[in-house]
Amino acid sequence: MGNVLIGGSTGYLGGFVLREAKRRGHRVRALTRSKQKLLHVESEIDEVVVGQITEPDSLRGISEGMDVVISSIGITRQKDGLTYEDVDFQANLNLLNEALASGVRKFVYVSLLHADQMRDLKIVEAKERFVEILRDSGVSYTVIRPNGFFSDMRAFSDMAKRGRVYLFGRGDFQINPISGRDVAARCLDAIDLDVEELSFGGPETFTHREIAEEAFSALGMDAKITCVPVSIGRAVLSTLRVITPVHIYGPVEFTVTVITRDMVGPPCGTDRLGDYFRSEVDQQQLQ
Repeated sequence: MGNVLIGGSTGYLGGFVLREAKRRGHRVRALTRSKQKLLHVESEIDEVVVGQITEPDSLRGISEGMDVVISSIGITRQKDGLTYEDVDFQANLNLLNEALASGVRKFVYVSLLHADQMRDLKIVEAKERFVEILRDSGVSYTVIRPNGFFSDMRAFSDMAKRGRVYLFGRGDFQINPISGRDVAARCLDAIDLDVEELSFGGPETFTHREIAEEAFSALGMDAKITCVPVSIGRAVLSTLRVITPVHIYGPVEFTVTVITRDMVGPPCGTDRLGDYFRSEVDQQQLQ
């Protein structure tokens, strides 16, 4: 068992990584901007360190005594004046520099599936620039490349709740989304694996139409689906790139790209999307 520093501990994936690391018996140090954000999992953490990941001086010594660093640091929407360059690239580089200074034995970084095919996207370019530096750093590393999370599929269930799901093309683009829990398990597996990259998706592959039908089924509703030509989405994106700043068009750019292509990785994990949709409905009914 080792000492594990987790960056991105307050994010969606970070919470699963914290719990999985403790379940496996590791000593966990969580990096956060605010201890308040970790109060709900305080009992599952051995140590909390406060630091602003974009400010190197606030990170001095955070990885001392650590064997492994796991980072899922990144942003989907640029806010608080921070860009993809600031967070997905520079913040991870700040963490890597601390890891190198402390002599950690492994650095595990979470990127995304098929990133090499999407480097024209601002968020992907920032992530992959960091990967290039990680590769050349000399530290043992693994880049985790998961498919979209179950939580990303809420877009389908949110539309279903409003009565209709809109899909691009014929709705036959394919994806095998994966749960945060299953991704966290692979992050922890990577500690002892001698591999530099792990690309994967969930155990089930769906068309977008099938995901919409799963969402309607969980809600107990008849499926109502409307398909929109891919050309419309791309035209809207082209316009946004011209008339809006990157913090506006960046998230749209990423979303339109990944939902107008097949996104299928090697199957991994055990959690099922239909179960996720049903659990979401059950939780909402209890509230």
